[in-house]
Formats: sequence, C-alpha cells, structure tokens
Amino acid sequence: MAGNNFVIEVEKGKDASDGQPSIGPVYRSSFAANGFPAPIPGMESCWDIFRMSVEKYPDNRMLGRRQIVDGKAGKYVWQTYREVYDIVIKVGNSIRSCDVVEGGKCGIYGANCPEWIISMEACNAHGLYCVPLYDTLGAGAVEFIICHAEISIAFVEEKKINELFKTFPASTEHLKTIVSFGKVTPEQKADAEKHGLKIYPWEEFLQLGENKNYDLPVKKKTDICTIMYTSGTTGDPKGVLISNDSIVTLIAGVKRLLGSVNEQLTMKDVYISYLPLAHIFDRVIEELFISHGASIGFWRGDVKLLVEDIGELKPSIFCAVPRVLDRIYSGLLQKISAGGLLKKKMFDLAYTYKYYNMKKGHEHGEASPICDKIVFSKVKQGLGGNVRLILSGAAPLSTHVEEFLRVVACCHVLQGYGLTESCAGSFVSLPNELSMLGTVGPPVPNIDVRLESVPEMNYDALASTPRGEICIKGNTLFSGYYKREDLTREVLIDGWFHTGDIGEWQPNGSMKIIDRKKNIFKLSQGEYVAVENLENIYGLVSAIDSIWIYGNSFESFLVAVVNPNKEALESWGADNNVSGDFESLCQNPKAKEFILGELAKTGKEKKLKGFEFIKAVHLDPMPFDMERDLLTPTYKKKRPQLLKYYQSVIDEMYKSANKPNA
Repeated sequence: MAGNNFVIEVEKGKDASDGQPSIGPVYRSSFAANGFPAPIPGMESCWDIFRMSVEKYPDNRMLGRRQIVDGKAGKYVWQTYREVYDIVIKVGNSIRSCDVVEGGKCGIYGANCPEWIISMEACNAHGLYCVPLYDTLGAGAVEFIICHAEISIAFVEEKKINELFKTFPASTEHLKTIVSFGKVTPEQKADAEKHGLKIYPWEEFLQLGENKNYDLPVKKKTDICTIMYTSGTTGDPKGVLISNDSIVTLIAGVKRLLGSVNEQLTMKDVYISYLPLAHIFDRVIEELFISHGASIGFWRGDVKLLVEDIGELKPSIFCAVPRVLDRIYSGLLQKISAGGLLKKKMFDLAYTYKYYNMKKGHEHGEASPICDKIVFSKVKQGLGGNVRLILSGAAPLSTHVEEFLRVVACCHVLQGYGLTESCAGSFVSLPNELSMLGTVGPPVPNIDVRLESVPEMNYDALASTPRGEICIKGNTLFSGYYKREDLTREVLIDGWFHTGDIGEWQPNGSMKIIDRKKNIFKLSQGEYVAVENLENIYGLVSAIDSIWIYGNSFESFLVAVVNPNKEALESWGADNNVSGDFESLCQNPKAKEFILGELAKTGKEKKLKGFEFIKAVHLDPMPFDMERDLLTPTYKKKRPQLLKYYQSVIDEMYKSANKPNA
C-alpha cells in the first residue's frame, strides 16, 4: 500500500508479542505529508468559531427558516450573523441570571431550529456544557441523561415540553429552569411550578438578562464544550466528552481536505439542517459552515416535506444518512419505471454511457454533459438544482445506491466514517475517485490510523490484504466517557481509540468497513460467524430491504428475520400465481422458499461457507424501527432487543428446521 497517493506510512507495524495481537503500520493522509494543519490562529474554542465569523461576516445570512403565512410555508427568512450574535448575548445573560455558572450543564431538546443553535452558542459563550437530549430516545433516556449529566437548565422545543415533564419527579433534583423555544401554556406553567421549577416562553426568557452584563469566561482548548450521549446498542447511553480542541482540530482538517481536492467551502454555501443536531455528524458540519460565514436553513421538521424545503432553500451541500439516500434512490427508480419504456431505455443508455466514461477516469461533470443536460438534470433539480456535494455518514451506504447517485445526481457523492468518540469525520472518500466506491475513503488529514489484528476472527493487520480493528489517534478524539472511566480505559489505550469496527485497507489507501468486532458468535460445531459481514453480503439481495441474522452456540446453523421488498415480493407473487396482499404473502411458505433461494444464490456467488448459509427465514412486512426499540437513532440494529422481540419466531424456526423430516 506504500506506493499509493492517498496515505503515507509514518510508523512500521509490529508482530504479536506478550499475548498482544500484531499491529499494522500507522498511516496518515497524504494531504498531511508535511504535518497536520494547525488550527486557525485565534480559534481556541467553539465560541471563537462563531465570534470570528461575526466579526468577519456580520451581514451574511446565518440562520433561516420558512415563514408560515396562512398555514402555508413561504420563503426562507434569514437572520444575519450580527443579529444572531445579539440574541446569543441576551440568552447567555439570561442563563447566567438563573444562577448557572461556568461548567454548568445545559440541556437542549428538540428538532433542529435557529433557537437550537442560538442556545448552543450561548453555552459556548459562557463555558457551559451543551448536552443534547435526543429526540428519538424516549422519556427513559431523557430522564437518564438529565440525572446523569446533572442538567440544571433545559431548552426545549414547544411540542416536546410534555415529554420533558414525563421525567418528573426524578429529573427535578437537578433541573431548575426550562425554556421553551416557543410558547408555554398556563397548564404547563402550573405543572412546572408544582415541581418547584421555573418555565419561560422564549421571548420572556430573553428579557431576564436585560440590563445585566456577565463577563465571558476565558475558554481553553481542553475545556469540554459538549457531552453527546450515544445510544449504545446495549446498556445505558454513554456521555461522550467533546472538547473545544476536538472540534477546532476537525475543522482545520476538513478545511485542508476540501482545499486539497478543490472543493473549498465559501460564504456562499448553503446547508439544509435536518439531521439531528443531537448527533456529532450534524453538529460539526454546522460548526464548519459557521466558520466560513455560510448559511444554514432549517427544515420544517417533517420528513414528508423535506424535499419541498430543499426545493425552496436550494442547498449547495446535502448531508444524509443512508436511509434518506435509499429513499431518494427508490423514488427515482419508481419514477423511471413509471415514465414508460422509451424513457426507461433512454435513461439506461445514458447511465451506461456516463458510467463507462467515469470508469475511464473522467470527472462526473465531464463524463457526459449531454446526458446530464437531457436526462440527469431532472435529478439535480429534485435536490434544488445547486447541490455540489452529497455526504453520507452514520451507517454504511449500499454500493449500488452510491454508484447510482454518483452517476445521476450531477454532484460529488462522498461517504464518510467516524464515531461520536472521534468527533465524527475520520475518513471520507474523495471526489472523482470511482475506485473508492464502497469504501469510506482515506483518513482525514488530522489523525493517524492503524489496524490491530483480531486473531479470533482471522483478521490479520500484517497480511497482504490488511484487515483488523480500526484504531485512531489524534486531537479530534474525545476526552473520555462522563463518569465512566472504566469504559474509557477499555477503548482508549496509549492514546489509541479502539473503534470496535473491522476495516480493510484498500490498495489506494482508502478504508473499507467490513465487520464489527463484537458481533461475532460461535455455532455449536465451533465455527465463528461474523454476523455484520454476512448481513452486508445478504443485503445485496434486491428482493429484501433489511435482514437480521441470528445464531447461537447451541445450534449448528443460522436463521434470519427479513423485511422483504414490497414491490419485489408482489411481482414474484403475480408471476407465480400466488395471490394475496403483502402481509399475507409474507406468511406464505412459498414466498419464504423464494427469499431463501435468493439468499442462497448470493451466498453461492460470494463463495460463502456452508455454515454461513441461512437455513430458515421469517418474513416481517413491518420494517425494523425505533418505535419498537429495534434500531438505534442512527439505524444500527439493537441485537439484544431484536432477539427479545422475535424470540418466539426464532424458537419456532429452529424447532421446525430441526425436525427429523425438515
């Protein structure tokens, strides 16, 4: 791998010794060949990011939301950097007048909106820990975070106030003040006061700090600016401590990266804010936009209206999770099929021609301008017409969706990888590098990366194709888990953060995520199964939308619960004279045989071992979701919960498959 363009080796690998597994060489981005980029002078904290942009771009549009007139959404209405700054100062003074001092914990609960950012910046100004309360975690987790982080003041979206009240009385030991982003009803006021709390509507809260001027404390790089609670797939949420230094370092690295591939952000860029600010991915992207004096427009909070908001805002950068891009992909395919045979033929020809040219090394804009103009421009218009960069993160994006969007979206489609603990972006694929399809690209130029062998899973970091656990070192790393030094010590060893994800270096220096270290179990015959890897392989089957594979050490084979693809199953039914709606098809033994056959076909193609084949399936028409606690907010499978939910189904599958005549 040493001879490629995108990473450089900075330290040799080490063989296994003293019971420690072998370690691969340390690599860093070739964009950091002469050292990591220094943070911007004077930028020591998240507050500096905002303050410096206010000084530099006071009249630039900063935060925008759609004006609702007579129940209809109109144009975006903007507040400038200077206007936002003035409100932030008021909010900060009001917070301080509630006896909240430097180092205090401030909760923010609700969907993205200008008030969210304003409250966050007020925390940044006064050295408070900003603690997002998840929109998707339910009352149990919100109560846990308020009590665990000892939050004394919480800002909350109007429609979430009653959710917050569900945490009473436990949370009231710490929580003393609630501020609504909007109004407060008389009943809510009475309810809060009954528990000894003060609750303020937004406008009233702004007046609390009038005629008061609190000095802003001096902020250090090492100060914690936010505690982000991650929804683990097991156990209580963990509070990840993120310092000013992590975010400031990350911004310098991303700036170097974008500059190196000629895609610099400018103050003219526009971002659509809809991914939860409670997650690190969106938080750092918005900090990045603020650092450039660029504009952030907020969605209306309804996924069905997102496309309409995008059409009005016309963003230049679109960040997404695979779930959103999958929806866009399916929507486009449906439109193409519905357009009739001639249009479909034309689309297929244009696609094949442009993809062929991109594979030959042409940039997406030069691969086929005529196809872009006649065929693909409609796709671009669907995202507002100005998008130049789509960035996917939080979970793996299917290769076929990534390839499709790279061809038809008329913009760069990049896939990134990072964790809350690594302050989001640690790897990101590069524009116009088609060879990076299906990977997360090379490291961002502010971290060092190495793989550590995992012998029990047969992953060898020193093999000719190096595979192992991804370990990261650098200033973007978190400062530990709040009040959980035991958990911190498990993953931060000698400055190296062990991600728990298994990666494979590609010859060009990009990283491919292939597995998860913990998702491994043994079958009764002693064979190890790396389940995440199998789910990724079986996920390629077009007749299914999602698959959860299960096995244990008492059984010799694997079973699975599958969410079939509605269109695929219904068209199979029609072709095979199997009648019934989607729900009844899912119950049909013939449909199960069809899905098992499709899975087996892919298994054979991918040369899976015998014990890696699925022997029985249950078809669930209802997709895995957060409502039943089967997925985390970033759509990762909660395996213990899935087992609990489908236990009887699993038992039944093993029972019938184990029958002598089965």
